[in-house]
Amino acid sequence: MIIRAVETPEEKQLAYDVRTTVFVHEQNVPPEVEIDEFDGEAIHLIGYENDVPIAASRIRFIDNYGKLERICVLKNQRGNACGSEMIRTMENVIKKEGYKKAILNAQTHAIDFYQRLGYDVVSGEFMDAGIPHVTMTKELK
Repeated sequence: MIIRAVETPEEKQLAYDVRTTVFVHEQNVPPEVEIDEFDGEAIHLIGYENDVPIAASRIRFIDNYGKLERICVLKNQRGNACGSEMIRTMENVIKKEGYKKAILNAQTHAIDFYQRLGYDVVSGEFMDAGIPHVTMTKELK
C-alpha cells in the first residue's frame, strides 16, 4: 500500500469516499457525524493499492497529542496489514510535527489491534456515533 497526505480537493473526496463506505454504509454512522467540522483542520491520509483508494485516516493536534482519527480500510483489504501500516505512517507524521504522544478513540472490537501496536487503554468505555469506544494512548519514540 502507498500512503500519501491528501493535497487536492479530489484526493480529499477519495478519502471521504473510503470513510463513507466503511463508517456510514458498513457501521451506520450518520453522514453528518462522519464528515464533521474538524475535517477542515485535519491532515488527511489516503492509502492506495494499484492506484485504487483502499484506506483513509486523519490526524489532528490537541494539547500535547497527535490524535489519530477516522482510521479505516475497505473490507476487502482488511487482514493485509493495511491498518498497521496506516497507524505507523500517522505516528511518523505526528513525530515530524514535533509531538511525542499519540491518542485515539478505538472501537472496542479493535482494542487488541491497537494494543499490539503499543497503545494502552486510558478510559472506560463510552459511546461515539452509537458504537462503544475507549481512549488509548502511546508514547512515540
